[in-house]
Amino acid sequence: MSEDCIFCGIVDGEIPGRTVYEDDAALAFLDANPLTMGHTLVVPKTHYERLEDIPAGEATDFYAALHEVVPAVEDAVDAPAATVAFNNGEAAGQEVPHVHAHVIPRSEGDGAGPIHVLFESRLDPTDPELDDVADAIADRL
Repeated sequence: MSEDCIFCGIVDGEIPGRTVYEDDAALAFLDANPLTMGHTLVVPKTHYERLEDIPAGEATDFYAALHEVVPAVEDAVDAPAATVAFNNGEAAGQEVPHVHAHVIPRSEGDGAGPIHVLFESRLDPTDPELDDVADAIADRL
């Protein structure tokens, strides 16, 4: 646990939160600043700043919790879908340096659009550029 982490404080019960799910690996609670009704955060109970910091076994347990929470959130607010998103690092918009998944209930016409609307312009890479980046990623896996 990190002493100055708000999510660790919620996990420890030192900071109040509207908990909707808990197991040995994860805690889910309503976002204090929701984008839609039912916007829920799912966090691993152990403090990890970035997704790649979570050991593989714990990542599996964390995903299992997320797998339970998503349909429950959708059903509770009668939403036909949800956007499930991670901001992995400060440059990506991660405001709390503790891994967390946003489960944001969605409905047709809610005005939010697909994840692609996060970017004002889109790339138009060439095939060789795509081949190079695919190779670079694959080489690191």
